[in-house]
Amino acid sequence: MARCLALAARGGRTAPNPQVGCVIVSTRGRVLAEGWHRGPGTAHAEVDALAKLGGRAPGATLYVNLEPCDHHGRTPPCAPAVIASGVARVVIGARDPIPGHAGGARRIARAGLAVEVGVLADLCRAANRGFYMVAERGRPWITLKAAITLDGRIATARGESKWITGPAARAEVHALRAAHDAVMVGIGTVLADDPKLTVRDAPGADPIRVVVDSRVRTPVDAAWLAPGVRRIVATRPPFTTRRQAQLTAAGVEVWCLPADRTGRVALPRLVRALGEVGVQSILVEGGGELLASMLAAGLVDELVLHVAPIALGGRRGGPAWLGGVEVARLAAAHRFTWLEQRTTADGDLIARLAPAPAARRRRR
Repeated sequence: MARCLALAARGGRTAPNPQVGCVIVSTRGRVLAEGWHRGPGTAHAEVDALAKLGGRAPGATLYVNLEPCDHHGRTPPCAPAVIASGVARVVIGARDPIPGHAGGARRIARAGLAVEVGVLADLCRAANRGFYMVAERGRPWITLKAAITLDGRIATARGESKWITGPAARAEVHALRAAHDAVMVGIGTVLADDPKLTVRDAPGADPIRVVVDSRVRTPVDAAWLAPGVRRIVATRPPFTTRRQAQLTAAGVEVWCLPADRTGRVALPRLVRALGEVGVQSILVEGGGELLASMLAAGLVDELVLHVAPIALGGRRGGPAWLGGVEVARLAAAHRFTWLEQRTTADGDLIARLAPAPAARRRRR
């Protein structure tokens, strides 16, 4: 099953489909064929592996990290192909969470094959965490990221932010972008930094670019508007129709979404809308106000902090990585649990955290 997960990862970003790998093993324990899914419209992992054997593997055992589908979409269902192949046993990592797609394991078992479900189930779910999040909770997996100083600043008092961290940490940001289906920032970051939001220092494709811009202030010549991928401005009514027309003419999608109680874009509605168009994972890079709003809305699954060994100091220092309303009591503090800490070659600390269990219970 571990080999299935390694093969699944070769597929890269397969949204809205899951990452799936398959290994077919003979009765003597020899690997006969391997396969993986490469994205929508391509062969599923089981079919890919079986095709290398002419569709037949009598008596063999088929391992796959996700339940074979019993649904006809862009491609035929996998379960009938597995049954027709003659394999004697099917070992499945995790069940398919989508009711209309699930049922493959049951169909295979009814055909008389031995079926085992739940091998390395937690790892198999984690490998497709965005897929499961959309299926079970109606929104993508959300990672928040910030590059900060030791005293929690993302820029100096004069707005200088390039660069707080070193090249190694910045390369990891590009790897994070490549691993997520969409990257999101607020309009403040666009106006202050004019980011490209592309993948340059790591292998992989550019993600969808999303800017939360309640008043449609995005300059028509902003760097992030460069063509090549889907670009979305999320705003709320009323919005500037002239600027909308300029953006639309440039191929940018302008989404007019409901406003929250503060008059800003309702973030829960935005992330659900992204899930509805096939986005399974979102990397939110800031700024501080957007990060705080995501956290306040319970829209955080993982936090990645890149901490440089520098401090800015001063009572009126630069903006903090977490803006929004200050917490008056420690009991109300945002709490996290540590997942990973390590240091880059440049001396920056990379920290991965998750909302503490109490915070997770409050999430929407």
